[in-house]
Amino acid sequence: MHIVVCVKHVPDAQSDRSFEPDHTTDREAVDGLLSELDEYAVETALSVSEAGDGGEVSVLTIGPDDAADAIKKALQMGADRGVHILDDAIAGSDAPATSLILAEAIKKIGPVDLVITGMASTDGTMGVLPAMLAERLGLPQATHASELTLSDSGVQIRRDGDTASETIEASLPAVVSVTDRINEPRYPSFKGIMAAKKKPVDTWSLADLGVDAGQVGIDAAWTRVLEVSARPPRAAGQVVTDEGEGGTALAQFLATHKFA
Repeated sequence: MHIVVCVKHVPDAQSDRSFEPDHTTDREAVDGLLSELDEYAVETALSVSEAGDGGEVSVLTIGPDDAADAIKKALQMGADRGVHILDDAIAGSDAPATSLILAEAIKKIGPVDLVITGMASTDGTMGVLPAMLAERLGLPQATHASELTLSDSGVQIRRDGDTASETIEASLPAVVSVTDRINEPRYPSFKGIMAAKKKPVDTWSLADLGVDAGQVGIDAAWTRVLEVSARPPRAAGQVVTDEGEGGTALAQFLATHKFA
């Protein structure tokens, strides 16, 4: 079985962000890392591969030079191969353009049995990409999986909603997105870190994929950020000293702010 995991290198949420004049994130000004939600996708692929008869887990990402770090982390966790789509024309691409690039890259990677993604990116919180990817590849999609099993007829997932859980089955090959409920991602072991240094990583351009640069990038985006402003600093909270009337003061505070 060949599984492709789509991952993203995102700005560290613990760091302050700055923006370029076109309102895209200044990625050189902030440290990045493998999106935490994508770690669940990598773990799912590795678990499926280890539970079956083996196979190959390829990791695919798009982004500038630093995005290779996301592949590196996935390889350290146990993935077999990395593919990095690197091209200056990609900067500022929206979800439709990103899905186009990923789809063409997956076609170039070769026959694939399963494509796994995280439920959303942790920087733009865009969760529609798995559906777009499935559409472009002509594959069934099963999204927001909190449990995944393979059967003779395909892949079966459980999707947990607010009031009920659904069990969905799709034929293979398929695109599946997973939530943070599906597993607990492993930490790279020392052995895994050393082994990752010898694993192959291919770097492809848009030309390698046959994608016209005019179809991607910020100029081709269907949506555009018009303005970005920093969040106002958080104001100091109200301190209530309990001198016998603390409960009353607390109740008044909650009532004033319509919390009660």
